[in-house]
Amino acid sequence: MTSQYQILQSGDVEVAKSQQEFAKDILFGLSQPQKCLPSRYIYDTQGSKLFQQIMELPEYYLTQCETEVLHRHKDTITDFFESNSFNLVELGAGDGKKTKILLSHFLENNLDFQYVPIDISETAIHELLDELNQEFCELESRGLVAEYFEGLNWLSNLNHRCNVVLFLGSNIGNFKPFEARDFLLCLWNALNDGDYVLIGLDLKKEIEMLLGAYNDSQGITAKYNLNILDRINYELDGNFDLDNFEYYCTYDVSCGAIHSFLVSQREQTVSIGALNRMFHFEAWEAIHTESSYKFLEKDFSTLAEETGYEVIGNLYDSRRYFVDSLWQVNKM
Repeated sequence: MTSQYQILQSGDVEVAKSQQEFAKDILFGLSQPQKCLPSRYIYDTQGSKLFQQIMELPEYYLTQCETEVLHRHKDTITDFFESNSFNLVELGAGDGKKTKILLSHFLENNLDFQYVPIDISETAIHELLDELNQEFCELESRGLVAEYFEGLNWLSNLNHRCNVVLFLGSNIGNFKPFEARDFLLCLWNALNDGDYVLIGLDLKKEIEMLLGAYNDSQGITAKYNLNILDRINYELDGNFDLDNFEYYCTYDVSCGAIHSFLVSQREQTVSIGALNRMFHFEAWEAIHTESSYKFLEKDFSTLAEETGYEVIGNLYDSRRYFVDSLWQVNKM
């Protein structure tokens, strides 16, 4: 295996910048009439571990369905790219379990590709490449420690290979609609004409099933959401008492999203030392922590068209609960 990674950003500078941005976003969110905390901050080291547990839960159908999609359609995906020399680029690879389905099949069929995971965390890239090195000795990989679009711009200017970008796991559903459009436009801008995106989307279905996936019987999702308060405590010198907050989620049929909240169980005041601020909570006042948008086919087809992509094909699981949709960048 040819394995290496390149750092496009200074780690020390990026850490300082991230801490400042974290503090700013927490101050802004808790100062709103409807208090809110950006969901991306749930996902620190502890949050990542909790999310790995969530993905193994029986109620969390999303991982099971997308794993089925990739197994079920790996021949179709392989046939589509077998005549191309390409970079298989992944945004937010995580533990790489689902990606390994494609890596293994591409290698078995002798496709000419290089795997390029992009993540701002050097530790995440290093650990992933080490694991892949042990499992796939013949895999050529090149990790990039960078913001997504910076990494893609660098890669697109480096060589003339086609880029095939993986954005799996219904991560696009964590953006508000206008944020999703903005993200996809930035992605389009960072790619070359004719490049591809394989994007995971969770589909609208029975409401009880949707709610069950975000309110599991073991309470792992509750711990996952509460983790953001814990992070504020140790990174920003906060004094949130997690026992004073209750996790709650609901499904909004008008916009097609699961909304998650942390609800104050009593009147209380919380201090955050790094912000030099106190924040008052009424009894039963809620903090919005996360939204997960679900899609109809017409929703994501319109989204693709509005942001400069052509839908090449849709790959579904057997129950049509989830889709990995293949889009091509159209700049003509």
